[in-house]
Amino acid sequence: MASPMPADDLLAALRAEGVTVAEVGDWRTHNRNAKGPWGPVHGVMIHHTVTKGTANSVALCRDGHSTLPGPLCHGVIDKTGTVHLVGHGRTNHAGLGDDDVLRAVIAEQPLPADDEATTDGNRHFYGFECINLGDGQDPWPAEQVEATARAAAALCRVHSWSAASVIGHSEWQRGKVDPRGPIGTVAGPALTMDRIRARVAQLLAAKPTAPKPKPAPKPKPYAPPPFPAGLAPGKTKPSAKSLQRVLKGAGFMSARIPESDNYGPATCDSVARFHQAHPAYRAAGRHWDPNIGPRGWAALHTLAHNRK
Repeated sequence: MASPMPADDLLAALRAEGVTVAEVGDWRTHNRNAKGPWGPVHGVMIHHTVTKGTANSVALCRDGHSTLPGPLCHGVIDKTGTVHLVGHGRTNHAGLGDDDVLRAVIAEQPLPADDEATTDGNRHFYGFECINLGDGQDPWPAEQVEATARAAAALCRVHSWSAASVIGHSEWQRGKVDPRGPIGTVAGPALTMDRIRARVAQLLAAKPTAPKPKPAPKPKPYAPPPFPAGLAPGKTKPSAKSLQRVLKGAGFMSARIPESDNYGPATCDSVARFHQAHPAYRAAGRHWDPNIGPRGWAALHTLAHNRK
């Protein structure tokens, strides 16, 4: 008997298997647990949606419809191979099926033909809905087939199940045909659960192949604004106000001093205190210097930027 894995573990397992995952809303707590038990879990069931379009299909599987409330599965696998997680817990995906089939899944034995509907599959199976019209003509892209196998393998790996624990809806419930359709093109080979299980077995025989994380982009170096020409003690220029603002940002001028276009005594004193605090100026033996040049302007702006 296997307890259902927590939502965060499910997400981590899928990603570790190399699956691209999209999280949809409150999927971690979106379920039908109030209507019946969830677990023990014994396998993974694969379906097709009988819909087209990613947004429409994901919304339907998340919300359900008037006669069958959502979620209708745990994940929706789109044509590009992205798994959209829409629920976690009991979901309306499997319905009643054959208890002989469930016993075979638990024993990981060949499946018998389903001939009755007496056992609650929603309790015992994880479910993935794959976007496909289900008409036998709508092709399954290779990326979607691979994502289906990897999603199933991820859950099997966590629960120490074999590929025999992965079944199709048609193998569980009489009258169902999913999943079906050609792989790749209309003339491609037919998708069968045996093909999916064979790929799941290959994946389980190897280590998970999660994609390597992309390195974080290096931050661009800060570029101070250009030094304004003519900025000097005693001058009245708009750039003096910009100097006062950055002196405040760097901590060398009190915020209580009003800003003005006048490069007056308060500004001179603040610039001098900046120079005294700067290692390069201290090393040069400069004790009180009210002038700000291009190098000092750049250093002051960088200091203020780093303090944000």
